Amino acid sequence: MAMTFPAAPLRVLPSDQDASGRTLGAEEIAAVSAAIRTGTLTSTKGKFVHELETRFAEMLGVKYAYACASGTAAIHCAIAAIDPEPGDEIITTSITDMGALAPILYQGAIPVFADVDPLTCNVTPATVAEKISHRTRAIVVTHLFGNPCDTEAIVELGERHGIPVIEDCAQAFLAADKGKFVGTIGKIGCFSLQQGKHVTTGEGGLVVTDDEALARRMYLFINKAWGYGDPNPDHYFLALNYRMSELCGSVASAQLTKLPTVVARRRMLAEMLTARLRDVVGLITPVVAEGALHSYWKYAVRIGEPLSHDAVVEIAQLVKEWGIVCAPRYIQKPAFMCEVFQKRKTFGNSGFPFTLARPEALDYRLDRYPGTVRGLQRLLVLPWNDRYNEDDVDYIGNALTWVVEQIHTGGTP
Repeated sequence: MAMTFPAAPLRVLPSDQDASGRTLGAEEIAAVSAAIRTGTLTSTKGKFVHELETRFAEMLGVKYAYACASGTAAIHCAIAAIDPEPGDEIITTSITDMGALAPILYQGAIPVFADVDPLTCNVTPATVAEKISHRTRAIVVTHLFGNPCDTEAIVELGERHGIPVIEDCAQAFLAADKGKFVGTIGKIGCFSLQQGKHVTTGEGGLVVTDDEALARRMYLFINKAWGYGDPNPDHYFLALNYRMSELCGSVASAQLTKLPTVVARRRMLAEMLTARLRDVVGLITPVVAEGALHSYWKYAVRIGEPLSHDAVVEIAQLVKEWGIVCAPRYIQKPAFMCEVFQKRKTFGNSGFPFTLARPEALDYRLDRYPGTVRGLQRLLVLPWNDRYNEDDVDYIGNALTWVVEQIHTGGTP
């Protein structure tokens, strides 16, 4: 039976991929103009990146913050600061971007994937504990979509084994758990300033820590391990140029002023949509732990009973007719199913560092990851940004409600 769509006109929603969904404006234009007028665009001699670092550290209440070239660079700085030996293992999540995994391989370590809670798609203390071995050098926890995972319990677990925790906060600016900002609970916090993030410079990253030794390692890694300001500087170890330019630093600093308002608005709008969808049979709104504050990079719903997991693709296709482009299943397969892991294509034909791995660390059978499989099967990720208004949220709620009701009554094509 063909579906007849409501007569209401399609609504064009703000998008974080252009000016309609970004807070970029006069402040950023003035800041980047000021940077250009100085004629000094390298952060080694400029002031804007340093200002960004100082203000971000103050905002989170940490001792050290350093800007870098991307969110991937931020993770790389953190892994390099931990300084694993070749073949050491770093526990991470099965649902993440390659930018959080490639740095582990580049440092000669083995990503070991923990399963996730199917409701939040975050790792848990129990799933991390299952993956700890005598080779574990660090644990990376990802606050997916801005929803904090139980970092405090994972940190306690790590401390019992002498293992530091790195927080991937790329999607979680000003998210918090039990009164602490994410990124400040583990040893190192990593943030992304990519186009769609809460703060954007197109590409960019930030790392934070309270640990002086780790801070020193990350600062050096950003700067080719050159000891700027040292009495006898040298290139102390193998490292890259991951510096942020003054152009990006000036924009990010202006963006940072707006961040608290941006996150507060995202939360307020998300609470409106949650209230709108709470009683829709077949939809499960975001599950946020008690004492946690979600920062809603995206709004992720789950498709529940009595709908089958196949309905997630159908719903995504149908709400697209309303002009709402969402991502069914977020990523189409767990991270370890990507070719780099399946075919171990890394450095030439060497297979390094997989050649140093324990066989158990490379066991990617799906039956070992039931939470990941269930989590992705029923996950629908909606676009979200702080430029929405209440009518936009109503429109999204109406679209989802109508589509799900049509599926319930057999009104699908």
